[in-house]
Amino acid sequence: MIEAAPPAVQPAGQVQTLAAPQTDAQPAPQPVPARVWDLTVGLINATVQLDQPTSAETRTVGTGFLISAPHPDGSPRIVLVTAAHVFDAMPEGQARVGWRTALADGNWKFDPAPLLVRRPNGDPLWLKHPDRDIAVMEISAPEAFARAAIPLGWLADANSFEVWDVGPGDELLSLGFPRGLSANRAGFPILRVGRIASYPLSPVTAFPTFLLDFTVFPGNSGGPIFWTPTARRRPGAVEPEHPFIAGLLSQEVLVKDERLEIGVVTHAAFIREAIEMLDAPSAP
Repeated sequence: MIEAAPPAVQPAGQVQTLAAPQTDAQPAPQPVPARVWDLTVGLINATVQLDQPTSAETRTVGTGFLISAPHPDGSPRIVLVTAAHVFDAMPEGQARVGWRTALADGNWKFDPAPLLVRRPNGDPLWLKHPDRDIAVMEISAPEAFARAAIPLGWLADANSFEVWDVGPGDELLSLGFPRGLSANRAGFPILRVGRIASYPLSPVTAFPTFLLDFTVFPGNSGGPIFWTPTARRRPGAVEPEHPFIAGLLSQEVLVKDERLEIGVVTHAAFIREAIEMLDAPSAP
């Protein structure tokens, strides 16, 4: 979360690669194989900026991501996940969610839209996990984002770290909007990497959070922390069966206002619990 002036991001230069001229001696071009879907690109597409103006020149900014979590009857449902303190810091009833629209010419447009987060009486429209810094909220997303939402099954559960031999020194990736900045004018999140910096990691009932060795900035709060095969692991560690979301970024570690460049990650098992609570009769 951050209170900052809206950033001015310069567009990146475009590089055009020209194909070499064909000659009779050159082999015919081979078809490019279809890219295998991976969690990195999937989560980039499913991660959005959340913000609310606090004055004419400043705004509160956080990060959220979308999970596809069908209702108990099987009907589709898109759930927005973020850190609870991001919404707590937004006192007004309406925030913004940073949708992005693909244009016909291959370009992208940052296309934020209003998101109701509180009722007229101030009550929240999101559900907060009773013990953890996690907020979940069923939302209506544009079709492209509904398709991009990450399946619930990609969230780690209470046993995943033990089964997949996740341990200190393993790399995890992070997506977010540090100090309200995006990767480009289209509003895509910034991808960063860090290493697990604490031990032990299980059971999650005893160790609900873990430390990640990377620099945390305001605006990263609520962003997904995840593993893919592109991340490095300790020698001899078990290779997980598939990529997974390990948790969400909750806060940074401070000692007497000194930043230790360490992030606190809340385990994804509690995201699962919060989503399950949406089906309770008293849920928002």
